[in-house]
Amino acid sequence: MKPLAIALTIASLCGVAHAETAPVFVIHGGAGVIRKDMTPERAKAVEDTLREAVQQGYATLKAGRPAGDAVTTAIQILENDPNFNAGRGAVFTHDGKNEMDAAIMDGFTRSAGAVAGVHHIKNPILLAEAVMLHSPHVLLVGEGAEAFARTQGFAMTPEKYFWTQRRWNQLQSALKDDAAGKQHSEIPLDRHFGTVGAVALDTQGHLAAGTSTGGLTDKLYGRVGDSPLIGAGTYADAHCAMSGTGWGEYYIRTVAAHEVCMRVGAMHEPLQQAAEDVVNHEITQMGGNGGAIALDEAGHIAMPFNTDGMYRAWIGQDGVTHVAIFKDEK
Repeated sequence: MKPLAIALTIASLCGVAHAETAPVFVIHGGAGVIRKDMTPERAKAVEDTLREAVQQGYATLKAGRPAGDAVTTAIQILENDPNFNAGRGAVFTHDGKNEMDAAIMDGFTRSAGAVAGVHHIKNPILLAEAVMLHSPHVLLVGEGAEAFARTQGFAMTPEKYFWTQRRWNQLQSALKDDAAGKQHSEIPLDRHFGTVGAVALDTQGHLAAGTSTGGLTDKLYGRVGDSPLIGAGTYADAHCAMSGTGWGEYYIRTVAAHEVCMRVGAMHEPLQQAAEDVVNHEITQMGGNGGAIALDEAGHIAMPFNTDGMYRAWIGQDGVTHVAIFKDEK
């Protein structure tokens, strides 16, 4: 055995602490941004919330708390802002309801929790976390998820809290498309986007991922997308964490988040290559669109997307805050 290996083994056996990992934190507020619809006022409001969310999440990591805590801290902020399709401001189903989904996964333990089709939960990401921490299950849906929420002390939020005029107008436009017999390929791309998510690397070198969404405008029959499905829109293990945003059916069919992390952990592909291949090649070749944020155990960040823009913010190992919306922003 080499001297360095012997030293590391002795240190481990003697309980000597390892050097802390420099934390990294990345969030997204959805892909499918339409440049012509982005007024300066709306862009500033979005950027301000992204900045607050990424800095609050990063502060959680700097305080030595686990990656999952940073994920829930940031996603709650995004869920509370009606500019994003999650929590307050979620899009409407075909029947005029807000049905929200969320998931979280701890990469160190591979514990996970998710909820789908909830109507009265102010912060669905917190209920997903409760499923992970306080139930033997991974995914709870609809009335069952809300019944579990009551056992955990969650207040039932009135449906009117989630209603916004902007989202209602989007539904009315979509219903007109339905009446005109337009197919999905003819519908504006922003109907498929708006998910929020976060990935984190904490000071212990552990990863976590979380995603929350109102789903798809005009969605039918209890439709559930990729966000609450572990391995599709949300996934984390010891090597990689990813949260996706886009046309969920394609992320489900490609098992996108797991595919990216499998390539990183098992096939030893660079994170950027793995994320680009899945999001910008495999999904698009099938007819889908979207984006993702991904993070590996070394602190490398990937943020591929194939739309005009993707709301995103990140703080790398240098501790510098970055916020961007469009492709030409770094």
